[in-house]
Amino acid sequence: MDRLASFGTDPFKPPCRGCSTYLVEPFIKCAECGPPSFYLCLQCFTRGFEYKKHQSDHKYEIMQTSDFPVLEPGWTAQEEMALLEAVMDCGFGNWQDVAYQMRTKTKEECECHYMKHFINNPLFSSTLLSLRQMEDARTADSAIPFKPTDDPPRPTFDSVLSRDMAGYMPARADFMEEFDNYAEWDLKDIDFVDDDSDILHALKIAVVDIYHSRLKERQRRKKIIRDHGLINLRKFQMLERRYPKEVQDLYEAMRRFARVVGPIEHDKFIESHALEFELRREIRRLQEYRQAGIRSFCTGAKVYERVKRVREDERRKRTMLCDALQYIQDGRACRQWLHKQAAIDAGITPVVTTITTTGTGRRSAPPLNLTGLPGTEKLNEREKELCQVVRLVPGAYLEYKQALLNECRRQGGLRLAQARALIKIDVNKTRKIYDFLIKEGYINKA
Repeated sequence: MDRLASFGTDPFKPPCRGCSTYLVEPFIKCAECGPPSFYLCLQCFTRGFEYKKHQSDHKYEIMQTSDFPVLEPGWTAQEEMALLEAVMDCGFGNWQDVAYQMRTKTKEECECHYMKHFINNPLFSSTLLSLRQMEDARTADSAIPFKPTDDPPRPTFDSVLSRDMAGYMPARADFMEEFDNYAEWDLKDIDFVDDDSDILHALKIAVVDIYHSRLKERQRRKKIIRDHGLINLRKFQMLERRYPKEVQDLYEAMRRFARVVGPIEHDKFIESHALEFELRREIRRLQEYRQAGIRSFCTGAKVYERVKRVREDERRKRTMLCDALQYIQDGRACRQWLHKQAAIDAGITPVVTTITTTGTGRRSAPPLNLTGLPGTEKLNEREKELCQVVRLVPGAYLEYKQALLNECRRQGGLRLAQARALIKIDVNKTRKIYDFLIKEGYINKA
């Protein structure tokens, strides 16, 4: 292997230590051996070649540069990128500076290559033309009438539906208030006269160009509203409800991206995710059948589903019975459980309510539903029960609790009168919160 030293004189073409051939990219460099660097071709690397201290399980690096031609022989990919960066930095036509920044090509070579492959190339020119045509069509200045088949509703002025439609007037096919409604104010005092200086004239032209771009933005937004059918908001919301809850959440999250794609592409995207959701649910159901040992859909699956529903109903009944037995001393809890049981037997979804009445014969308020309220995750089970009974949102409870804790820590104790003076809410709610914090050991009586 000593003859390999003769190949090391060419730093740009290192030899392979396994087969002694000059390496062709990509090749492998050992990250643990060296100096000198230990190079292998892909064939020797895949065979697990080992030599002296080099082992096949050493860490390695993949060596690959951009010295391969892309558009023309003699111009590597790295030089193509350097040319584009130089033209961007120095400007089109400044070939002397471009060649100076390139350092590997003359200005004639840079100009000839750029004009041939990036300006006069039919592939690039047709692509740029199509992009320009798409941009012109997108920012068309013509009016955007709505199709007769998409006739929107005609609510009365200043009604709820009119506000939902953003003030759209179907008779005029326009909005009462435009996007950037005061854009014309920048033009109302501009007057082009003959004695304007060149700078003032250019400034006025720039203002007009800015106003023109704002008009294009108005037209773009109107086109999005027309293409996606966003005028009739109620109809749009009814179409969303046909999807499952998970797909509706995705629809809401992806609505902001509808502006960058067409309505058909956006609907296909949502429909594909709805189909994916259905397929995943069906796969989970089939996996459940397989785990249960079911092999027949006609008989086994139907019997399994029927037995599963019966088993879930029994489990729910046992759970409610355990709750009732746990609070058997509480008459209100027992009556509430009986009310749930009657609702289940009648085929009605049970609702967590209380049916106790006060001494005056009035029904007491049902417990507060804490689902989705901010701060619920910061409460323990006893605090959640307190907030439900007192009908206090978790955020307010946490604020009152912190205030009482700070006052108790400052004074070394806290009386009920001080708590009522500190938090200005119903006195009965304050007493329940105060008694709860005393019972749980959060504060001490003064």
